[in-house]
Parts: sequence; structure tokens; C-alpha cells
Amino acid sequence: MVRGIAFLVGAAFTLVLAIALWGSVSGLVSDPPAPTAEEEFHLHPKQAHLASDGIFGRFDRRQLQRGFQVYKEVCAACHSLRLVAFRDLKDLGYNDPEVKAIATQWVSEQPSINPETGEATTRKNVPSDHFPSPFANEVAARAANNNALPPDLSLMAKARHDGTNYIYSLVGPDAYRNQPGALLRKFPDIKTPTGLHYNPYFANLNIAMPPPLTSDGQVQYTDGTLATRDQMAKDVAAFLTWTAEPKLESRHAAGIGAFVFILIFCFLAWGAYQNVWRDVKH
Repeated sequence: MVRGIAFLVGAAFTLVLAIALWGSVSGLVSDPPAPTAEEEFHLHPKQAHLASDGIFGRFDRRQLQRGFQVYKEVCAACHSLRLVAFRDLKDLGYNDPEVKAIATQWVSEQPSINPETGEATTRKNVPSDHFPSPFANEVAARAANNNALPPDLSLMAKARHDGTNYIYSLVGPDAYRNQPGALLRKFPDIKTPTGLHYNPYFANLNIAMPPPLTSDGQVQYTDGTLATRDQMAKDVAAFLTWTAEPKLESRHAAGIGAFVFILIFCFLAWGAYQNVWRDVKH
């Protein structure tokens, strides 16, 4: 008796769920939701075509140094790089004296405590330090950026879909633009608010960050490369790809080595099979 009642209750519950599911699916098919402005006008990132792309990709050290220069002169005023230490820059081709000079001359200093008074203070960076935040805390960061919190860039190339190309497109020469007339005609209530900037590569089309790369030659490259806005966007995207995955080259090498090993093993196994069964009639 109890089992029968439990069976009926379960069957009724399953039937209700099936009816609800059918109603939801049929409603979506017959009357699909209208596309949003973000779905219609958001653009997929452009390809940066960096040397690190693909399974055989390797970092271009000169490009990484140029990208670091862009970060230092343009991005570091707002964005932190808290997971990267100054001594990691040796992987980019800098020697020990250069790394020490970069750390010592960095604009932001390390928070510290005065041993004599116990009061908060700062000290010069040393190569073992991680890059310090340009702001004392989140409140100060928001106060300086119209209540927007600049994200840390250490893992940005991994934190966003198609991260390398996303960074390149987001700050590239065609990223910041006026809202298209088609958007305002179809979505008149989606006008970019004051203090934000229209950027079709950003998720919701409106970004708080002002255009970081405003003109060609904004950064004077030490290697003589022409610093166009497109070149600077590519270089900083390459640098932030390295900060997010500094072991990319060794990972690629390990993957290729494993593939070659498995390929050779398969040939050896096939040869052993042929040798063991060569006198057996099939």
C-alpha cells in the first residue's frame, strides 16, 4: 500500500516536471527571447598573430620587452601585476643589474612598517618583490577611477575567453569608438552612460577604462620599433600572455616530446606485433 502511494506520488511529480519542461521548451521555440544589444553588437576579438600562438609557439623576447615597456609606461598607473616578481623579468632577457634597476626605480614602492615607530611606511623594491599595487587599497583605487576597480593583469590572458586576442582587441586602435547608429535606433535606452566608453570588444559594450593607447609614438621603444597603436596593443598582449603563462614554451616542448614518444612507441609496438606473429597463419 505504502509503495503504491509512493509510486503514484513519484509518477505525478515526474509528470508535472515533464509538462513544465515541455512548456518551457515549446515556449522558447515558438517565441524565442529577443536578442540583447550585447548579443548583437559585441564583436569577437581579432587575431593578434603572435609568435607564441600554436603548439610550436615561442615567445619573442624583444616583443615581450616592448610589451613590458607599454605596461610600465601606460598600464602600471592603474593596474597591478601582483603575481609577477621583478626577478621574473630575467626570463624576458634582462640581466641582474637591469632587473635591480627596474625594481629600485619603480614608481610604486612596497608597503612596510617602520621598525622604530611601528607606523606604516614604504620601501624601495628589490628583485625578489612582486610588483606592488599602484593604490594603497581598494577604496583608493575606486576613488581614483570613478568608482571602478582596475583588475589585476597577472592572469588576464587566462581569465578571459581567447585572452590574448581579447587584450589586443580591447586596447587596439579600433576598440574605442562612437556608438553605432544602428544600435541606438534598435536599443534607444542603451546609450553609453557618462563616465563610460563604448568598446564593442568588452562584454557589455561599455567600459570604465578610458582609451589607454591614444596615439602612435605614445611609447618610445628602446629597440627602435615603430610604436603604432596596433604594435603597442600587440606587444602588451604578448607580455600579458607571458605573465599568465610564463612556462608556455616548456609546456609546448613537453607536449611535442610526449607526442613523439607515443608515436615511436606505437611503431615499436606494431613492429613487435609483426615479429611475434610473423609465423602464425591467419
